[in-house]
Parts: sequence; C-alpha cells; structure tokens
Amino acid sequence: MKCPFCGHENTRVIDSRPADDGSSIRRRRICDECDKRFTTYEKVETIPLIIIKKDNNREAYDRTKIEAGVLRACHKRPISADQISNLVEAVEVEIFSREEKEIASSVIGELIMDKLKDLDAVAYVRFSSVYREFKDVNTFMDELKKVLE
Repeated sequence: MKCPFCGHENTRVIDSRPADDGSSIRRRRICDECDKRFTTYEKVETIPLIIIKKDNNREAYDRTKIEAGVLRACHKRPISADQISNLVEAVEVEIFSREEKEIASSVIGELIMDKLKDLDAVAYVRFSSVYREFKDVNTFMDELKKVLE
C-alpha cells in the first residue's frame, strides 16, 4: 500500500479489525519512510448477478423480488416468517453457489417451486400458477395432479 503522504511503497499494518458495518476490514497502517499513520478499508469486490428475463431483457439481481413472490404465494397460509426467510435464503445460496454471472429467471422460478413444494402445497400451486402462466383450467388441473401424486 502506497503512503498517501509521501508516496513511499513500504507501509505496515499495525492494527486490523472489522469495520462498523461488518462487511469490511479497517486497517491502521504506518509508513516506513515518514512514520505517518493512515487508515485503509478492505472490502470484498462482488460482481453483480444479472438475471435474464423471459423476454431476454437483463436486470440486476434483486432479492426483494423473490421475497415478494414467496410472500404472495404464502399469504394466509400457516407458514412462519422464519420459514419464508429460510426458503429465500436457501434459494439465494443455490443461485450464488453456481458462480455464474448471469442466470435465467426460469431457473430461479424452478428453484423457488422446488422449495415451496416441500413447504406448502397450496403456496406451491399459487406460485406455479402465476409463474407458469396457466392459460386454462386444464393446465391448472394437470399441475394439481402432479402435486397430489
């Protein structure tokens, strides 16, 4: 790290601790040349995840969209806020563990449906009816038959 005062290349870290926000590390440094002290912050650089929508438009990943969809599907169901939060967290872990820069919204939808199927059948059918855009009663009934099997 270059000294901001004299520009010398050799500086030493004399103290490290998590910063107030918890997402970065605060480092106190001292310059070997001019003995002046300064502070740096080290933060992990993240590349934003891009979602490829059904119409091939791209947008930045937004966790709140997943939460909103799951909340709508679970409305007036005996599902706790913790269960919803855990489901969203599990979906997010699977998304980011793929280590891809872009992911199709259809993949995310399928992940959510897999998790909802195990959590609550009614919430699963609600979500899938909106997600899969059922055109008539027959496609809706086909999905219900899959749940009942």
